[in-house]
Amino acid sequence: MVMTTETKINSTQKIDPEAPSSKILNKAAEFKRYSRKYPFLRYGLPLISLTVLGSVGLSHLIQGSKEVTKEKDDLEWEIIETTKALTKTGPKDGYKPKKISLEEELKALQQKVDINNYEYKRIPRPNEGQSSKN
Repeated sequence: MVMTTETKINSTQKIDPEAPSSKILNKAAEFKRYSRKYPFLRYGLPLISLTVLGSVGLSHLIQGSKEVTKEKDDLEWEIIETTKALTKTGPKDGYKPKKISLEEELKALQQKVDINNYEYKRIPRPNEGQSSKN
């Protein structure tokens, strides 16, 4: 294995612990200066990116929940269709109402109710019940 002199120097060289922190401090100071000069980068860009990314994330969550509920509904309807012979629009055979005219309905109602023979029934007033107790 052949090592070059540069790798030997780099591996044996002591690392100055202050060098990385000074670089970080310089970059932080540079960022502060830059953010004072352009406040949009410090306040506006994070706000807008958070809003956009949040709306995209929420739309994915909502879409997923809609798909899950749709699959559940479809599964439930498949079970109902097989057990009760129903479809989403109604029974498989369909609803076929009887064709009845209004005149026939009126005649049937008049036969049930006789408006000429009635009996008067007195309904007690709310105050009458209290006065009889005293």
